[in-house]
Amino acid sequence: MRLRTDVAVLPPSLVEMTTRHVRSAILSGEFEPGARIVEETLCASLGTSRAPVREALRLLAQEGLIEHLPRRGFRVAVWSPTDVLQLFELRRVLERHAIERAFPLPAEGDPLAAVRVALGGMRAADERGDAFERDEAHRRFHTAIVALAGNRQLDLAYEPILLKLQLPMARNIREEARKTSHYNGIRRHTELLAALERNDPAVAYEALQRHGELVYLDLEI
Repeated sequence: MRLRTDVAVLPPSLVEMTTRHVRSAILSGEFEPGARIVEETLCASLGTSRAPVREALRLLAQEGLIEHLPRRGFRVAVWSPTDVLQLFELRRVLERHAIERAFPLPAEGDPLAAVRVALGGMRAADERGDAFERDEAHRRFHTAIVALAGNRQLDLAYEPILLKLQLPMARNIREEARKTSHYNGIRRHTELLAALERNDPAVAYEALQRHGELVYLDLEI
């Protein structure tokens, strides 16, 4: 098997910096769905060569945030309302399965520690106005809930769905902050953690059902 030596010699920091830059621009709405992503423009704005830019775009395409169009380069992914609703439906199915398998939680230690840490990350990022880091912690929060089941295959199945939902999740929480209060998103997740602490699968799933991840997306199908 041949190794991809072109990627192996790239400084990881350059790829990470480029990936973070493009992901942040997409999640913030600076790059709208369907907008072309021009390699030359990114290279010029970041002061880097094409190699890390291409690797970053490849990684973001794997996540589902952007898509490659043959002979036309990359563009921000376009998801229809039906796509988004179906992805959230899959997310709920997997989260329900995780809760059914995980609860009641063991009495030893703090099985919700990772959920608490993620919520703390959301709160800290929100307080300093760092929407990108809040989005990252938001995904870690939901990943930690599914991880309670202790099922590696479930984690692997859940990850790509959550990555594809990065943009709608970010938009919902940002629109919520714009239309109501920036703290409402933190409050909703604090309430969800409180429901998980009840250690009752019915209570936990009901809290997920009324979590409000679609309220501010204004989807029409």
